[in-house]
Amino acid sequence: SVPLLQAARKRNSLNLLELSEAELEEQFVRGDGPGGQATNKTNNCVVLKHVPSGIVVKCHQTRSVEKNRKIAREILQEKVDLFYKGEDSDVFKEKKALEKQKQERKRRAKENLERKKLFKEMQQLDKE
Repeated sequence: SVPLLQAARKRNSLNLLELSEAELEEQFVRGDGPGGQATNKTNNCVVLKHVPSGIVVKCHQTRSVEKNRKIAREILQEKVDLFYKGEDSDVFKEKKALEKQKQERKRRAKENLERKKLFKEMQQLDKE
């Protein structure tokens, strides 16, 4: 079972709950990770908190504060939708569907590998 909040950040989700700016607390902090001086001296990491649910998102994907603000809001919107709707959320359903597709691909690959092994064994038996 996938924890609900880990399913966030999936595209093509249509029916998400809307966030109002009054419910959000926004901070700009120094990012971390690789990047040296460009990262360590600029406050372009966005920390966004949805006050009613207590969900916090930290976004430092780009060097642009505006892009990070936009991405953080998208992620937060998906996580809040998951928090309130749970398994009825489009984000959760999409994640489950992708997981199912991945398992099906794995199963087919395994079957093909077994077929190849059987074929090689048959060829070796024919040579003998």
